[in-house]
Amino acid sequence: MMSVMVGTMASLMSATVVNVAIPGMSRDFALNQERAQWVSSGFMVAMTVSMLTTPWLLARFGYRRTYDGTMLLLLAGGLVGGISPSFPLVLASRVAEGLAAGVVQPIPAIIMMRAFPPSEQGRASGMFGMGVVLAPALGPSIGGVLVDLFGWRSIFFMVIPFCLASIWLAHRYIPTSAPGGAAAGRHAPPLDWRGLVLGSVGTLALLNGLLQIRGAGAASALGLLLASALAFAALAVWLRRAKARGQEALLDPAVFRHRLYTIGTVVAFIYGIALYGSTYLLPVFMQVALELPASHVGTILLPSGIVLAITIGIAGRLTRRIPTHLMVSGGLALLAASFALMPTVGLSAPLTLLVAWAILGRVGLGFVLPSLNVGAMRPLDKGEIPQGASLINFLRMLGGAAGVSLCAIVLEWRLAVHAVTLSGPTSAARLAAFEESFLMLAGVCCVATVCAWQLKGPPLGDLPASKA
Repeated sequence: MMSVMVGTMASLMSATVVNVAIPGMSRDFALNQERAQWVSSGFMVAMTVSMLTTPWLLARFGYRRTYDGTMLLLLAGGLVGGISPSFPLVLASRVAEGLAAGVVQPIPAIIMMRAFPPSEQGRASGMFGMGVVLAPALGPSIGGVLVDLFGWRSIFFMVIPFCLASIWLAHRYIPTSAPGGAAAGRHAPPLDWRGLVLGSVGTLALLNGLLQIRGAGAASALGLLLASALAFAALAVWLRRAKARGQEALLDPAVFRHRLYTIGTVVAFIYGIALYGSTYLLPVFMQVALELPASHVGTILLPSGIVLAITIGIAGRLTRRIPTHLMVSGGLALLAASFALMPTVGLSAPLTLLVAWAILGRVGLGFVLPSLNVGAMRPLDKGEIPQGASLINFLRMLGGAAGVSLCAIVLEWRLAVHAVTLSGPTSAARLAAFEESFLMLAGVCCVATVCAWQLKGPPLGDLPASKA
């Protein structure tokens, strides 16, 4: 578990640290808001789609070879992104990094659910989370300094040491077997290309449809969103049909027979919108609206990242005594409050106010992260854990990819309403556009809070040992 943590840190760092470089990248390549946000959403799309392949890859190649492949792809993406002379090549490198990050993300949850009894899973998740959140906490700080000193290209090289360390650790500690201890490759079914294509088409159509709302027009956007709905509906039909025929499909819809798991996936999707949307919006707000240098962005976010790591460690132990619905809904309520309070931060407000609201939100995240996945997947049988982990992560990242696009759309819309742009000196109208975007995120968190209240069940420490 500690070995795969290093690779997960690298993937999370590559997901979040690039946001501090978006303003500089936009200037160098003369990008507008719509094209610039694809640096984040392109990564999220690739990561979301590739999560669907994790169960098959683990069964076909085993833990070690799958993990090694993702780290090599992440390493290559970082190198190419740092030396790319054009924006399309930068975007291609981000897609490669996203593909690698998506495959590796569900692996720690699979290991924790299979290796630890239910009474220890929350604590293990807390210990794992303490290490993992340090990467996105320290990443923007280090990345901001690198951007100020060496330019935006330098942030792509940050993942290289983590990738090299993770490959070394993989060869020492990660088994070659598939989940369950079976030999990799012998009994692995063929990859369900039909399901993968339908899932990919649905994801791409959804995100492009969201972009077209403020781009080519309502008709184009409506067509893409309809195509997305049809693709996901066709995916659901195909998965059920394959299950009925005894065929191996990309995902097993049987996991949705568990009500707790189904509710957990809904919460994960809505929560992903707010979480990843904010990771895009907050750095842009600080640099464009508050006119802070990139190095200040990381410094301001560093205390909240440290608080998040500490909170996760504490929350991991509390999962044994506090029911999941209280942990998750309480954390989401704090996250909603932090977004709702962001409009109090203006040009004349002390930066300590921004730090305080960021810390409040990260405390909320600290209670959600160790509880949501473990609490939602506790009804699953051991054989369903790889499928369940991949699916809940897929839906969370689908929400995240939509959230990045949604924040860009809402921000552009509110800027147009206030008749301002992101270029030039800041103004009260530009600040108002950002404030309204944060209020939208607060509303999303409130919806997730209501859904999370349905995750009712005993604390993880009260579950019988037979559930292991």
